[in-house]
Amino acid sequence: MKPVLQVALDLENLKRAVQIAKESVKGGADWVEAGTPLIKSEGMNAVRTLKKIFPKHVIVADMKTVDVGRFEVEMAAKSGADVVCVLGVSDDDTIKESVKAGRQYGAKIMVDLFSVDDKVKRAKEVELMGVDYICIHTSIDEQMRGKIVFDDVKKVSKSVRIPVAVAGGINSENVLPALKSGADIIIVGGSITKEKNVTNATRRIKKAIKEKKVVKSKIKKHTEKDLSWVFSKVSTPNISDAMHRKGAMTGILPLKKGYKMVGKALTVKTMDGDWAKPVEAIEKAKKGDVIVIDANGGKIAVWGELASWSCKMKKISGVVIDGAVRDVDDIIKMGFPVFAKNVAPNAGEPKGYGEIGAEVICGGQKVKNGDWVVGDDSGVVVVPKENAVEIGNRALDVMEKENRIREEIKRGSVLSVVMELEKWEKI
Repeated sequence: MKPVLQVALDLENLKRAVQIAKESVKGGADWVEAGTPLIKSEGMNAVRTLKKIFPKHVIVADMKTVDVGRFEVEMAAKSGADVVCVLGVSDDDTIKESVKAGRQYGAKIMVDLFSVDDKVKRAKEVELMGVDYICIHTSIDEQMRGKIVFDDVKKVSKSVRIPVAVAGGINSENVLPALKSGADIIIVGGSITKEKNVTNATRRIKKAIKEKKVVKSKIKKHTEKDLSWVFSKVSTPNISDAMHRKGAMTGILPLKKGYKMVGKALTVKTMDGDWAKPVEAIEKAKKGDVIVIDANGGKIAVWGELASWSCKMKKISGVVIDGAVRDVDDIIKMGFPVFAKNVAPNAGEPKGYGEIGAEVICGGQKVKNGDWVVGDDSGVVVVPKENAVEIGNRALDVMEKENRIREEIKRGSVLSVVMELEKWEKI
């Protein structure tokens, strides 16, 4: 089978999906998929609409069928689907009934081995049941944790004679290893649908498929070593959205606009006005760290110009203070990022109460040593170190989706229309 490019329209809004589909087809997409979110949102009307607009293209209905296979395949096929997706974790009878319905109503069956443990074994089983395609699928949640590998594609493609599709995190930079692993159908979602210029994004991936080469991409998933770069690219609102509107400190603001602070937390617990431990922490901090000081919202300064100069010389990324800072004019002049709850001219005494490296509460958020701390004009967010890779990738995902919506607004729409807010208001 000659490799084909399938664009996955995993959106909730049919109007937006159609617009993106038109641009992707213009860029060379071969198959058009009504993604599961689109089908759940718009029902079979999504499949009917896509078939009507693209009658010469293969329309895929990603039903993710797990039960009543005959009924769901019949429904999708009658609506115009040329390929219907069924989950490999389904009962054998569900898959067999899906195949029978597909033969009866003129649709082919793709079995998605999503969450199947022994993919090779299951691929061989469903091939004997008469399915037409196998799909190896890395879920979005797995992608966010940085998992995009093609080992299963290689194993399955060598074990079956039917075409194998690959989905999840595919872009123009990893198409080549996907093809080398034996993939015949390249399924691409976000690397096309979230781009400002969908047509050009599709052309890049199509070029990578045709020429069997790596083509530079703007979208990719990142690992632990990339996190500083990732968090520097996104905004604190992007990160908060990625954390389901959590992680934001309250009442902690930058001394001036224009700061961008990213780093791992070195935590400090102190008393109001006691600046001993905050200053001692500078010596312990590493290049790129953010010193996070819990002074219990105090109003006597625990930080000032000289401490800031010490940090600047050590290339510490910034300081966050749930308490007070002074020498604001001098700190602003040196350009060192300081975020604080209060400003006061008077400092206290270095008594040495408190500790360095313990869990603290800053701006209402729990902060542990090594958590990621990001600050900008909107404030400060804390990302727990144990799931920082996932949150970083999700924040990029939020940013990319907003970029696409922004592009549609610039073309003459407005936010409420793009998002179809009235349709989705709670009844």
